[in-house]
Amino acid sequence: MNRSLCVTALAALLIAGCSSESPAPVASPAGGNAPVPSPSMAPIDEPPGTNTCKLLVAAISGATLMDPGVVRAIVAASSTADAPVADAATRLETAYTAATTASGSPDEPDRVAAVSKAASDMATVCDESDLATVG
Repeated sequence: MNRSLCVTALAALLIAGCSSESPAPVASPAGGNAPVPSPSMAPIDEPPGTNTCKLLVAAISGATLMDPGVVRAIVAASSTADAPVADAATRLETAYTAATTASGSPDEPDRVAAVSKAASDMATVCDESDLATVG
């Protein structure tokens, strides 16, 4: 069931990222912009990778992966993670960088889809490591 929630969340992100029209910005429930998660605000990373995976889960659940600073926070938190999580964070960062570079180009939808795939793959790594679960 957790995988289906992950797939559903990522599908929604993918569909939103691939639309030809720009949706209107949505205000957070508090009426302002939600703060970008910061690894310095997180508790001690025990077991290693927990903070990284919690940030990823929050980004997937909130559909904020493409928001400025979110992927950077996930990658920064991965500095204390074990290799599988850190490697997945690096792949997410690479995909995000390619997507932001392709902004406005015909390749943008495919690049945004690659971010969703990298996030999904990373969620699987987190799940298999028992660090965090989407949903």
